[in-house]
Amino acid sequence: MEVVKVNAKVVQDDSGVFTEIPVLLDKNKEPVKPLVEFVLKLKRDGMSQSTISNYVKATQLLLEYMAANTSGFDSPQSLFENFSSRLYTGTIGDDGLDPSGLYWLPCSKQVARLHINALSKVTDWLAEKHGAISMNPLVKADSLTQRLNYAAWFRKNQHNFLGHIKDKHINSTVRYARSVQGKRPLGKQSQDAIEFPERYFEAFYFDGLGGAVDRRVALRDQLILLLMHGGGLRESEALHLWLEDVLIDPSNPDSVMVRIYHPEDGKAPNNWRGRSGKTTRAAYLKEKYALSPRNDLMGKKRVGWKSRVTDSKDEYLDVHWFPTVFGEVFAKLWQDYTRFLTGVERNHPYAFVSFHREHTGNPYTLNAFHDSYRNGLKRIGLKPCKADGLSPHSHRHSYGRRLRKAGVSEIVIKKCLHHASLESQAVYTTPTAKEVTSCLNAATQQLLNPTEPVEQVGTPSWEVLTEHGFNDIDPDGLFTGKTPKLGKRNGY
Repeated sequence: MEVVKVNAKVVQDDSGVFTEIPVLLDKNKEPVKPLVEFVLKLKRDGMSQSTISNYVKATQLLLEYMAANTSGFDSPQSLFENFSSRLYTGTIGDDGLDPSGLYWLPCSKQVARLHINALSKVTDWLAEKHGAISMNPLVKADSLTQRLNYAAWFRKNQHNFLGHIKDKHINSTVRYARSVQGKRPLGKQSQDAIEFPERYFEAFYFDGLGGAVDRRVALRDQLILLLMHGGGLRESEALHLWLEDVLIDPSNPDSVMVRIYHPEDGKAPNNWRGRSGKTTRAAYLKEKYALSPRNDLMGKKRVGWKSRVTDSKDEYLDVHWFPTVFGEVFAKLWQDYTRFLTGVERNHPYAFVSFHREHTGNPYTLNAFHDSYRNGLKRIGLKPCKADGLSPHSHRHSYGRRLRKAGVSEIVIKKCLHHASLESQAVYTTPTAKEVTSCLNAATQQLLNPTEPVEQVGTPSWEVLTEHGFNDIDPDGLFTGKTPKLGKRNGY
């Protein structure tokens, strides 16, 4: 059975309002209805688009495996066990052939485990909702798995804000585990956050993004760069900016305050109130422009939202410029950019727009920004490379590391980066490989050139052993004395 993934608009009632979700079509071009129900549930529960996509991808792989392997399994559980094995090994034999026709390459442990966990939840839901047999049921866990489950349960409870009022007895689910759990991926230390190389920033700002032929394009992309590099924003957060979200800073008239509102729950500008009394941006977009928030869209028009905390009851993130001069530079560019916007027709409130002749005035997309970013790097002789810090998100890393190097406290860095917990910023405060090397080099010099006497440890030299005698073991002075007959002179 050939299974195809497509994006579909699902209408569930007579209101005409649709929900756009990914669905799977079978060989008859009919949607796999149970999966549609499950995905709609995930959407209602507020699951992210990436999580939903993973559930759909995992289901697609299972359906393709079932279609290619129609016999040989005496139960759903045995089918799922073999499917899980093929995730790790792939389906191509040592001879390069695959009779099933799937020709899967091996997945990493992390990806395979992700698919197994997703399918476990899908089949559990099918068992509960439609009476199907669960492919990966809970079974009695062995002692090691019980201990691991308990450790996970304890850690989750320990870091829960309301954990102190919860039942401290071991949860019964600790004693059970999935029949197929998947291989545990390797543990990882906090990863080195690769920041954008500061030595390239000036050239990238002036000659890279600033080298665009269209002045409007250069200003737009430079403003987004300043928000990321000097304000620590994610690229997606910058594209949610509305014109009304930039205000003069009362503490510094030469700078500006920038607020990034939640695309749905953020308060609408200018104290707007809709016909039904709603004041959110989702209501504002729908009533004034017949649009949906960008984080609720699919495809190229979608702009995600990751932050789980905001700085106000009005649901916005404050941009904290560091160094503060970035705010002053942004203010000057903003004046020029907004003057250009007055001559552009827009049917939306977003600040950053396309200036392409076929899309002029439309909201600026992430794909278009990525193209401009790559072109900017190319103008100064660089190529995009995450490992070298040459990517949009690396500017947020640069911002975080700049704060750490300046000695800013972790609690303030957490506020500046809008993290939900101190743990989230570990990637920004963990020493880089270069810093570790420098530290060890300095420690090595300290060890070789101590400022204080170092106590002798280990095996002493021959000279130390014979310093106070030992004539009885070397009466002829072969090794000792002022002029030993043997020793260094003879290569011993």
